[in-house]
Amino acid sequence: MEIRNIITFLKVAGTQNFSKAAEQLGYSQSAVTVQIQHLEKELDTQLFERIGKRVYLTEKGQEFVFYANEIMKVTNRALSFSKKSSVPRGKLKIGGVESVCTALLPDLILKLHKTCPEIEIVIKSGTTADLIEMAKGNDLDLIFTLDQKICNPEWICAAQRTEEIIFVTLGKENREKKSAPIQELVREPFLLTEMGAAYQYELERLLSERGLRISPVLEIGNTETIINLLKKGMGVSFLPEFTVRKELKKGKLVQITTDLPGVKMYSQLFYHKNKWVTPQMQAFMDMMTGEEVY
Repeated sequence: MEIRNIITFLKVAGTQNFSKAAEQLGYSQSAVTVQIQHLEKELDTQLFERIGKRVYLTEKGQEFVFYANEIMKVTNRALSFSKKSSVPRGKLKIGGVESVCTALLPDLILKLHKTCPEIEIVIKSGTTADLIEMAKGNDLDLIFTLDQKICNPEWICAAQRTEEIIFVTLGKENREKKSAPIQELVREPFLLTEMGAAYQYELERLLSERGLRISPVLEIGNTETIINLLKKGMGVSFLPEFTVRKELKKGKLVQITTDLPGVKMYSQLFYHKNKWVTPQMQAFMDMMTGEEVY
């Protein structure tokens, strides 16, 4: 049984698409097809059902995911046993939602680099659903989400924290907070993140219960751009408190309290239960558990 066929199997299982798997692996689609066929012949069972352009794991295919991950864990241990060092080294692939990548990861990465300079860090951003799929395909070691609390036996949570989502605007007055009825606030020009952020869905749900909605003047996935525009006096936004913490402390932005129930989400760091925890993963998780910036 060839390791490359196992890697290809996990990639196809994660992407549910032969073309995407081939592109990510740097193979031709026909090569991916042949590798899967060889694996199915060796195992004497069908691993995938092919329906249109999508492929789906059969019952036996879903069962084999566990064994494939176990094989990769042992393989990785075998490849690294002679390279043990007191200083972790190697590649660390972290996936995060945009707000986490912008506001939380930079300080964490800086500290990790100072203590473990030989770790090569790769960051990918996406929605929680995107990150989970990438991790299932072994494209990510760790995923850093901001969402409703995720409790799933398939994933191991290494760290979590409750995050407050708040309304913010330009700090024209020297005070920490200002207040406004939500019926009035929704008439303000709003700068919102693109659809896909869990906290935005929750805001829309709360507003719809009151027969209200926001018509944003700008929707953009980059929270940094929104913050810069807010500091120039362009409207109001609804953002995780940690993304604007520095601006609030400096008085450049101010929080707006309303009669709407508060919105809270969870920032969580996960890895797959079958994932072999590499020294570089462990170093990052150890740093997270007692880290002041998190």
